[in-house]
Amino acid sequence: MISTIKSLGINGIGGYPVTAEVYISNGLPGFDIVGLPDTAVKEARERVRAAVKNSGFRFPQSRVTVNLAPADTKKIGTVYDLPILIGILAASGAIRRPEQGDAFFGELSLSGELRGVQGALPMAIAAAREGLRRLFVPAENAGEAAFAEGVEVYGVKNVRELIAHLSGEAALQTAAAPAPALYRSGAPDLADVKGQENVKRALEIAAAGGHNLLMIGPPGAGKSMLARRLPGILPDMSREEMLESTEIHSVAGLTSHEAPIVALRPFRAPHHTVSAAGLAGGGSVPRPGEISLAHNGVLFLDELPEFRSDVLEVLRQPLEDGQVTVSRVAGTVTYPSRFMLVCAMNPCKCGWYGHPSGRCRCSESEIRRYHARISGPLLDRIDLITEVPALDFNELRRKDPAESSEAVRARVNAARQLQRGRFGSGAECNARMGSAELRRFCALDNEGEALMRAAFDTMPLSARSHDRILRVARTIADLEGAERIEAAHLAEAIQYRTYEWT
Repeated sequence: MISTIKSLGINGIGGYPVTAEVYISNGLPGFDIVGLPDTAVKEARERVRAAVKNSGFRFPQSRVTVNLAPADTKKIGTVYDLPILIGILAASGAIRRPEQGDAFFGELSLSGELRGVQGALPMAIAAAREGLRRLFVPAENAGEAAFAEGVEVYGVKNVRELIAHLSGEAALQTAAAPAPALYRSGAPDLADVKGQENVKRALEIAAAGGHNLLMIGPPGAGKSMLARRLPGILPDMSREEMLESTEIHSVAGLTSHEAPIVALRPFRAPHHTVSAAGLAGGGSVPRPGEISLAHNGVLFLDELPEFRSDVLEVLRQPLEDGQVTVSRVAGTVTYPSRFMLVCAMNPCKCGWYGHPSGRCRCSESEIRRYHARISGPLLDRIDLITEVPALDFNELRRKDPAESSEAVRARVNAARQLQRGRFGSGAECNARMGSAELRRFCALDNEGEALMRAAFDTMPLSARSHDRILRVARTIADLEGAERIEAAHLAEAIQYRTYEWT
């Protein structure tokens, strides 16, 4: 007999439909799985056999053939354990065949318990897209899968529980979608940072316009502390952004029953020993890298000159295109990678160049070599460069409270609201403005034109940095609620490009 069970698979960060076709025939007992299965899928034979017996059913003493269609697509992981088991029980007549609109995925333990799998949300979205009505998943993945709209999700703990539901003996409860507000806490508060008002201003501008930022200062000045507080002043994520980020984190195995969705903007801070594949994504089976895990959030690179040059150069194309394409033997996958790049570095190798104590002993050539590790093309993609000076004793001992992240986020949200109204369905923020939008919304008056000309004549600016200055000036104007870019806005934007390396 033949039974056909609907399931789902993962390709990149998207789900696609898979059908488990089970054929039980006469002949010597055997259990074969075809349809380009990987090792984990092939090992499902032992897990399914044991789960069937330990759930109180008899495994058929016949030849069992399972085809995972489409047969020309590589099947990866343990998600097919459950549909294979249901298909075998249905084909052998042990249970009633599931309804046409039902789909299943999940990993089985030898005792018949269901374990969580990676990629539950993208597979649930694919199920809704394919018109499937009910989706049975491990209880651990139920909250995440329920965040998809258009399909009923049932969390299943074990095989016995699922069979009881399918036979009508004991109905399962549909899983409820998680409330994003429950998962938005956790970002540290900007009020914890003493002093550094100029850097806080740069962070606010960066957050309001989605701009890239480089902080330069001695050790212990608070660069990392400030960067980690950036997600707390960024605008709340839209449902579409939460879906995108959760899909990526789900495929990477970073979601859980306790944190089923990504509702707070991601903050990724890879160590400087990370490889190019670790940053961009890859592996024998392509997986998202750090720049994709930071999608809709912040990628923080501390000690920027310590990263290998080939790793840093990986950032150039994703910063412009908002996506990265990874090609491996197993296939080619494109991941989204719209993130804010925030970097921190010391002014020299020892970290104390320019400090009033005079403790730096680096020569001018050593300082130049240290800064030369950062290529011009990458530096040209940074919108704001700000110094983070060492704090004196009086600033450290100040008792008056600093401004909270909530107060700053209110201004950032107001500026982003202006940008959404301005661009409509176009650019998400000022940093994403195209050439046409730049000409339309960043026009300068005569005073501004003269100021920009003087900056272009005296500073080493490229066409790209010229446009980035205009985008930053537009954000500064938005924070003040100004309709046009004024000379003061442009001057502030220009001064964020005036850092001297030596």
